[in-house]
Amino acid sequence: MATVRAYGPGVMSLLSKEINWLTDTIKVALVADGYVPDQDTHRYFSSVVASEAAGTGYSAGGATLASKTMVYTAVTNSVTLSCVDPTWGGTSITYRYAVFYMSTGTAATSPLIAYVDLGVTTTVVANIQLVIPAAGLLQYVVA
Repeated sequence: MATVRAYGPGVMSLLSKEINWLTDTIKVALVADGYVPDQDTHRYFSSVVASEAAGTGYSAGGATLASKTMVYTAVTNSVTLSCVDPTWGGTSITYRYAVFYMSTGTAATSPLIAYVDLGVTTTVVANIQLVIPAAGLLQYVVA
């Protein structure tokens, strides 16, 4: 089962306006199982880039997210970040993680936001669609 986790420094980047979810270029990269996520210390994409997966139909740096939304729901007192499901066509790749980050064009200054751990290493020889949960990628409860 896939698990979504936020990077602590990424939450700080969102709250300090280093990342603007709606207007900045937010990307998702596929990452091999050699990567060991550290929610406490990994701050920039440079912590991830050496483990990024490579394969046919996949471009380094990943896919740019489209139709990003940020919605506050009063009933649950929560803010939800979401987007449409990113896709890669004609892909031949092995990966375990999907890492979301704000792209500045330089790995050392591109803040990490969250990652999805698929729980197992996956090899795909086809189209890939990373399904964003119906409840959104990240949800912050403010109550």
